[in-house]
Amino acid sequence: MSRQKAAVRLSMITALVSNRTVVMLNEPICYLFEIALYEELIYIASDKMKALLEGMKSARSQAKKQLPIEQQRADLERYVSHLKVPEGVLIDDFLLAGRPARKYFTSKVREDATVLYLHGGGYCVGSLDSHHSFMAHLAVACETSINGLDYRLAPENPFPAALDDAVAAYKEMLEYTNGSKIMIAGDSAGGGLALACALRLKDENVAMPGCLALLSPWTDLTCSGESLRDVRDQFMLNAAHYASDYALDTVGLSPLFGDLSGLPPLLIQVVRDEKLVDDSKRLQALARQSDVSVDMEVIDKAFHVFQIFTDLPESHAALSTVGRFYNAHI
Repeated sequence: MSRQKAAVRLSMITALVSNRTVVMLNEPICYLFEIALYEELIYIASDKMKALLEGMKSARSQAKKQLPIEQQRADLERYVSHLKVPEGVLIDDFLLAGRPARKYFTSKVREDATVLYLHGGGYCVGSLDSHHSFMAHLAVACETSINGLDYRLAPENPFPAALDDAVAAYKEMLEYTNGSKIMIAGDSAGGGLALACALRLKDENVAMPGCLALLSPWTDLTCSGESLRDVRDQFMLNAAHYASDYALDTVGLSPLFGDLSGLPPLLIQVVRDEKLVDDSKRLQALARQSDVSVDMEVIDKAFHVFQIFTDLPESHAALSTVGRFYNAHI
C-alpha cells in the first residue's frame, strides 16, 4: 500500500473514532464497519490508534447486543455526523407517500429525472440523517434530485412495512416523473430493498424504473452466502427482526430468489473481501442468466458501504461511477 493511500485510510479512521473510543452499533453494522476497518488498517496505525481499534474490537462482543435499538440508531448517526454537505446543494424536507422524505438538488438538477434512495442499516437502523452527506454528494454526482425515503424500520415495523413504503413512494413519484426517468438506489439493506421494490413493481405491472444502483446490497436474508460464514449468526439477528413470521426466502425479503427477467439495467458496487460480497456475485450471475444488463464494480482495499464516508477520495470515485451509470441510462 502506498504512503498516500495509507495516510488517507489512517485519516479516515481518526475521524471515525475521534471524541469516542467505541461507537456502539448493532451487531451486523458494527461488524461491517468497525471490524473490517480494524482488520484492514491496524498494521498502518500508530500505537494510540491500535489501542483505540483494539478497544472497539473487544467492546463489540461485550456490549453491543445489550444496547436498546434507539441507542443503536442514535450511535450510527453520531458515527457519521462529521461528514459535510457540499456547497450549493439545496435540501427540502417533505412527505412522500405519507413518509418523511428529503430532497437534495443543485442548480444543475435535471427536472425530467430523479432518484429514489433507500438507506442501509440492516432494516433496523439508518435514517435520512445517517445518509445526509452521502445523498447530498450523490445529487452532485448524478446532477439530479435525490429523494431519500425514511421508510419504517424493524423491529417495530417488520416486513413488509419497508417494502410497502418504498413501493408507495415510487408510485407517488410516477405522478410527476416517467418511470424510465427514475433510478432506484440503495446501500446494504437499502440495496436489497431497492431490488425487492423493482420486483414488486414488475409483479404489479407498474411502470419500471430506468435503472437500479445497488451498493453492496443485502439480497439474501437466509444468509447462505459463503462469505458470510463466519458472521452468519450476527446477520440472522437482523434478518429475524425484519422478517418476523415470514420465511426468510420470501422474495420480498430475499430478492436474490426472485425472477429478475424484465428488470432494468443494474449497477452493483461491492468490496472484494467484504462479508456481503457473495450476495453481489450471485446477483450478478442471476442477472446475466435472466438477460438483465448488469455492471458490477468490484473494489479493492475498502470496506462495506465505504461510499457513505464522503470525506474519502474512494467515495467520490465510486459516486462518480454511479453518476455516469445514471446519466447513461436515465
